[in-house]
Amino acid sequence: MRVVRVTRLLACVLVTLAAADCGSSTRRAAPAVSQANDPWFRSGQEAIAEALSVERIEGRAKNVILFVGDGLDVPTVTAARIYEGQLRGQLGEENTLSFERLPYRALLKTYNTNQQVADSAGSGTALLAGVKTKAGLIGVDENVVRGNCASADGHEVSSLFGLAQQAGLATGVVTTARLTHATPASAFGHSPERNWEADADMPSRAIDEGCTDLARQLVEGVVGSQIQVALGGGRGYFLPGDADDPEGVTGLRLDERNLVEQWEHAHPRGRFVWNREQLLSIDPAKTDQVLGLFESDHMAFEADRDRSGEPSLTEMTAKALDMLSEHAAGYVLLVEAGRIDHAHHYDNAYRALTATVELAEAVELAMDRTDPENTLIIVTSDHGHTMTISGYPTRGNPILGMVVSNDASGTSKMTPTLAADGKPYTTLSYANGPSAPRRGDRADLSGFDTTGQNFQQPAAVPLAMETHGGADVPSFARGPMAHLLSGTAEQSLVFHVILHAADLGRAR
Repeated sequence: MRVVRVTRLLACVLVTLAAADCGSSTRRAAPAVSQANDPWFRSGQEAIAEALSVERIEGRAKNVILFVGDGLDVPTVTAARIYEGQLRGQLGEENTLSFERLPYRALLKTYNTNQQVADSAGSGTALLAGVKTKAGLIGVDENVVRGNCASADGHEVSSLFGLAQQAGLATGVVTTARLTHATPASAFGHSPERNWEADADMPSRAIDEGCTDLARQLVEGVVGSQIQVALGGGRGYFLPGDADDPEGVTGLRLDERNLVEQWEHAHPRGRFVWNREQLLSIDPAKTDQVLGLFESDHMAFEADRDRSGEPSLTEMTAKALDMLSEHAAGYVLLVEAGRIDHAHHYDNAYRALTATVELAEAVELAMDRTDPENTLIIVTSDHGHTMTISGYPTRGNPILGMVVSNDASGTSKMTPTLAADGKPYTTLSYANGPSAPRRGDRADLSGFDTTGQNFQQPAAVPLAMETHGGADVPSFARGPMAHLLSGTAEQSLVFHVILHAADLGRAR
């Protein structure tokens, strides 16, 4: 009935309304709209009709999937939208990424309690534990001194994964970064220092005081050891130097622990995999748990991935859903596109946008394979970056290209626009980073292929690595209680929406 009413309302706007039955008892005549047949006007009315047709889902979420695009801010979404559209042969601006079709949206404030611009540890803790904390801290509150093991005792916070496991849900984490990196580690770890990923990264005092590295916490911890699916990079952090690594890379551990073998011994019906073929061959009906470590360090950028040897984010997401869907009680799954962030740090928009398009593919797969009536999907970010889109480029100009603007008649000039120094400039640029000139004038980009995979977009302030940005980040959601994610909110709200939607405050 509601869809019928919406259709009639739309018809009332698009035709002369004096004679139309608009469902009003007074049947007040509305003025005719002269632009009613304009395609942009019609698309606006269709968007209103679609929004009016969305019904809130207020039941309990059996399943939760939280996608985190590390560094996925608004400019990255916009640029990736255009990039994906242009890859499809469109002008690009009219394109829509899969997660932009999710009906509920909010802006999230990402600052840490001690920093205006966030890092991934403090923001990961906000997303997965519902409390803001200091930069560099994982799974502990803001009263902890960074790098001080003793100060963390008694300040651990409960994670979404721990609460889900206590409620009988299955859990999984998928990332293209190391599994011990800040965002995935926030699902299972507690540490006063995000960089304590292996014992080799820790000072002896911290070890003597009883702190354990994040790789050990994944294998031995109360929460980490119960994760059904853990897929990502960072194999070297689980192996000693003399271990038989499948790709011949030296392990990083100094304590002589082989955490892969330890994990296999603890999970006789589990399976360790290190390449794409092994992952895709897993039979969920015969495997209770899976640990996948596909690179010694971070996984490859999507743009550089060996497609025969290393799984994509979408393929890992698909296998995680295969595994977790075997659990009748439901599941919580974290999926991180971790390398968007790393590409931005190099001022390399090509790899950042390619990774974002892959994230959109993974989200679309999850949307297709789950029921919005019982599965809450949230797509968001931990923080932003300093990339901007500027320069008045003409419609359809390659998003990775140099700015080609319009002439006085509004028609493309066809050749790159020159700045005041007589040199062309790109649509995408960074506020800081390694591509900024150390001294002298900026480079002349004439003759450069700015759309190339290895091109670094120009930056203003020279730094060894580009920094995070402090602007709010977007979130997109559908499913049970997704409407609670709205307006402008603290980043920690994501955890509380999930907690409420999945009813994790009470055991099932």
